[in-house]
Amino acid sequence: MMLLKALRSSGASRSVLLVRFASSVRSAGKFDYDLVVLGGGSAGLACAKEAVEFGARVLCFDFVKPTPAGTKWGVGGTCVNVGCIPKKLMHQASLLGEAVHEAVAYGWNVNDRDIKPDWKKLIKVVQNHIKSVNWVTRVDLRDKNVEYVNSIGSFVDPHTIEYKEKHGEKKQLTAKYVVVAVGGRPRYPPIKGAIEHGITSDDIFSYEKEPGRTLVVGAGYVGLECACFLKGLGYDPTVMVRSIVLRGFDRQMSEFLAAMMTERGITFLNTTIPKEVERNTDGKLLVKYHNTTTNTDGSDVFDTVLWAIGRKGLIEDLNLGAAGVQTHNDKIIADHTEATSVPHIFAVGDIIYGRPELTPVAILSGRLLARRLFAGSTQLMDYTDVATTVFTPLEYSCVGMSEEMAIERLGAENIEVFHGYYKPTEFFIPQKSVRHCYLKAVAEVSGDQKILGLHYIGPVAGEVIQGFAAALKSGLTVKTLLNTVGIHPTTAEEFTRLSITKRSGVDPTPASCCS
Repeated sequence: MMLLKALRSSGASRSVLLVRFASSVRSAGKFDYDLVVLGGGSAGLACAKEAVEFGARVLCFDFVKPTPAGTKWGVGGTCVNVGCIPKKLMHQASLLGEAVHEAVAYGWNVNDRDIKPDWKKLIKVVQNHIKSVNWVTRVDLRDKNVEYVNSIGSFVDPHTIEYKEKHGEKKQLTAKYVVVAVGGRPRYPPIKGAIEHGITSDDIFSYEKEPGRTLVVGAGYVGLECACFLKGLGYDPTVMVRSIVLRGFDRQMSEFLAAMMTERGITFLNTTIPKEVERNTDGKLLVKYHNTTTNTDGSDVFDTVLWAIGRKGLIEDLNLGAAGVQTHNDKIIADHTEATSVPHIFAVGDIIYGRPELTPVAILSGRLLARRLFAGSTQLMDYTDVATTVFTPLEYSCVGMSEEMAIERLGAENIEVFHGYYKPTEFFIPQKSVRHCYLKAVAEVSGDQKILGLHYIGPVAGEVIQGFAAALKSGLTVKTLLNTVGIHPTTAEEFTRLSITKRSGVDPTPASCCS
């Protein structure tokens, strides 16, 4: 009866309902489950919860191996436990420290001298929030009748999954469909002392010891975000950069971001790679490194070393070979339908080779896959023009093509870049630097000038770009953008004022905010 009720609630026609019901009855006799999901992160949970809405019998496996530093967490995956959520909370904490000084400028009677956060209290409240989300997630799975097993599931054959129960006994079950959504974990460099003495983003949000002087190795968005919230909280981070900051992002915007961080007192060790980490007798960490540009060696002492050199897919325990699933390095190869080399085995989220490693992408792709498998949908995930944000003090958000990508695909003569600096109104009284408040629109040069990419550095960048992302996916043009009345005074309205092109050579610095 539950199955029929779920099928009816899907809104499908009577004939389609009967076909689905008959199919489910047939699979009920052949397999233990309609769907087994390997991984309890954003992608896996979204797919599992969506599938049960259409009457599927679903089981989800999830297990977190402790980090070398001993950190472990509950259900919900990277985003909830050691990613987006705690990162945003730490980002907010660092911004509030800055806001205390701004409050004085605005007339508040606040003593802003020698203020510093209580690191242990901050970690405690962040972890308390995460644990509450873990609990809500478990309750939600129970209420939706998704079976949850805290164990690693691995393939025995294309339809059979093996796992260990808590007391160590091995069990097996079968599934009509299997979705692999195990995600990834941070990498460690293959150097002496890296694992013994270093931590990663898996550890920093529950790290009981104050980080102090911290070496952040890696200049992707994770490394830059960690360095920035540590600086905002009063610590002393240094960023070690192997080649360039924010590889894969727009180069001009990435360099602006690095310059903003330098202006705020964050040190960069450019074109430098770590060689060894050892612990001194006083407990501090001696890091030896090599500069690949000058071909010279150096060393320095830090309290904490945080590795942010990329992530690896967690495929080693899945026994994918037994199922015939093809991989590329540590990721799974999947087609435009998320199907792997085995038609009834799918992959969603960060484990797919060549797809954006972003939580909203994982969630939507998981839901859409469930609808195709159990609700007769034909809608595919659109991986183009996905917006994203780097949560640094001045945030960087973008959607669509970088300037380099547009030039590569269309040719420099076929694109126009509209750009401008701007001055957030709220920055004037506390005299905050506006040097790196900048935005641009990358567009086609002809016709109504379809916009190919939007880029913004400034306050609450994610909030600004989210709405523009929907407009860009709907075919936004420069003509429409400039015919849109802005909300004044906001920083988002600066996109409606973009009239100066790079090609013109005119200075894009505004003379006035209101004319």
